[in-house]
Amino acid sequence: MSDTPPQPSSSPPPDPEERHAAANSSLGTNGAGRARVDTETSERASRAWWDADAADYHRTHGEFLGVDSDQGEFVWCPEGLHEGDHHLLGDVAGKDVLEVGCGSAPCARWLAGQGARVVGLDISMQMLSRGLDAMQSGSTTVPLVQAGAESLPFADASFDIACSAFGAVPFVADSARVMREVERVLRPGGIWAFAVNHPIRWIFLDDPGPRGLTATLPYFDRTPYVEVDDDNVPTYVEHHRTIGDRVREIVAAGLEVRDIIEPEWPDWLDREWGQWSPLRGQLFPGTAIFSCRKP
Repeated sequence: MSDTPPQPSSSPPPDPEERHAAANSSLGTNGAGRARVDTETSERASRAWWDADAADYHRTHGEFLGVDSDQGEFVWCPEGLHEGDHHLLGDVAGKDVLEVGCGSAPCARWLAGQGARVVGLDISMQMLSRGLDAMQSGSTTVPLVQAGAESLPFADASFDIACSAFGAVPFVADSARVMREVERVLRPGGIWAFAVNHPIRWIFLDDPGPRGLTATLPYFDRTPYVEVDDDNVPTYVEHHRTIGDRVREIVAAGLEVRDIIEPEWPDWLDREWGQWSPLRGQLFPGTAIFSCRKP
């Protein structure tokens, strides 16, 4: 934990009608703030949060993500961008693929259905367990590994492709280390693509409605958002980097930036997902997908 921990806010605990009520109740969340958080603290909070929120998360988003479909689905973001339509990873058939932060692994299962040899990695055992349940009723299975993204438990040059659809990068304290780890496990010519909250979203309140249209926070304040319990122990942590930060971390790791995709909100989608909504999506991007290559 940092030397300047967040203090519980004076606002009341989260409304029990909120979707995250079960996780907040289980973890004793009682306030929020901004504070520097180290890797160990951030990993501990993320593991506990996603374990506690896994059931509610899947009740809310499982169908959209295709978790229980026969072969899974690969949806990159709340805007509904599907890998089968956009091919950000290229031809995956016969390739060794690592999904970093796979959750319940619908993306990994979809990739396996396209002929890839896939391994899914996630920090949360409850998310992985939900993926195992889905595999029992589906036709596609993939091996799953519990580990954090900052220390990938694989040998050098093990994979042709690595990907992460919101599953890890926004929740790690040292995202530069994640880039170095991915570079290490990729073979020359390998592809690395990852989706994160678009950095511009950091300046707005986390609200899908009109309140979320007013800039209130400095874009350049990289202090993590932290929720805490009564003892000031973090229960949820989310980290911020600017677009420039992301590019510099990628390049410093020895990777090349091929593209930055900012999905537009599609006309057909009227679904809200947390802070993502048609109202906000028509005005500014909610997601940034970084497409990279190892030389």
